[in-house]
Amino acid sequence: MDRSIQIKAMASAQRLTVLRLLAEPQKHFGHQWSADPVEFGVCMTFIAEALAVAQPTASRHLEILRQAGFITVRKHLKWSYCKRDERALGDYLDWLKTELSAVK
Repeated sequence: MDRSIQIKAMASAQRLTVLRLLAEPQKHFGHQWSADPVEFGVCMTFIAEALAVAQPTASRHLEILRQAGFITVRKHLKWSYCKRDERALGDYLDWLKTELSAVK
């Protein structure tokens, strides 16, 4: 994984907000009717609404998170659904902890 993309993904308050919201999809997106937000993911439209940004802006943030490996995107019909990748996030946090504590 390209760590520079991951660092870039984490360098945005809005992208961090997305990751926090997706940590508890039922709590924040329980009103999603098209698919179970926990099992299937959260529709990009609802993420844009939660961020109070236009959909193209939200899509750009989500694409950076996807490139970093922090979310997966699943398409169904005309919608795209996002879900956190807990393994990738854990790997990144482990790497960052090692990098910041290691004497080289």
